[in-house]
Amino acid sequence: MEGRHHISVSIDTAGDRFPQWSIQETRDFLMIRAQLDPTFMETKRNKPLWEVISTKMKEKGYNRSAEQCKCKWKNLVTRYKGCETMEPAGIRQQFPFYNELQAIFAARMQRMLWVEAESGAKGLKKKGAQTQLSSDDEDDEDSDGEKGLGSSKKKRKIKGNSSNPGSSSSYISGNISSLRDMLEEFMTQQMQMEMEWLKGYEAREEERRMKEMEWRQTMEALENERVVMDRRWREKEEQKRIREEVRAEKRDALITALLNKLRN
Repeated sequence: MEGRHHISVSIDTAGDRFPQWSIQETRDFLMIRAQLDPTFMETKRNKPLWEVISTKMKEKGYNRSAEQCKCKWKNLVTRYKGCETMEPAGIRQQFPFYNELQAIFAARMQRMLWVEAESGAKGLKKKGAQTQLSSDDEDDEDSDGEKGLGSSKKKRKIKGNSSNPGSSSSYISGNISSLRDMLEEFMTQQMQMEMEWLKGYEAREEERRMKEMEWRQTMEALENERVVMDRRWREKEEQKRIREEVRAEKRDALITALLNKLRN
């Protein structure tokens, strides 16, 4: 009995952990998730959407279940949130998928702003009801911060606004203006982070080029030194050969002279 229980635990653990997600597989997953993000924001139950993502992953050659995809998304969002306290220069090194997540949430905020600006009071009420249903649904536990990265506060504002039948058009206009200001501030911060990261990247790239240049110069110097030493060795060998030949000629001449004297 104990042995069977142990085997069951091992299999479950392996199923949760393995195989590991490769970088390319994660990028393909985020591309699929980004395409379906508008649907995630509009639908009440998200479980069928994770099944769709699982199917699309299999079409690309990855065998991932809907639950694995959902857990992966939660983990990525959690890591993305953790980047808020990090220095911009170190974000991409610690979390290589930061740009993909950032693009998804930035696009989401833009869609929310456009819908709210175009639909007016009715649109705000409808959107507030939809987002509330989506965030309360148990299958979308991964509201994941999904709706939580800056947008949850806006939804609570929208919900409160829609529940008040006496809200005036001026209040709605102020709410839209506030949302626009928040989006502009968010985009400004993102641009500043991008600029800082770009400057850091250019500095690291310049440092890498300098080190590579120094390495090439060092290797060229070593190669030149090797060529010079090889030439000197060859010259010494040639001089040694010449001395040996001269010595041999003298020895032969001396032997010949002795033989001639003996014959005489």
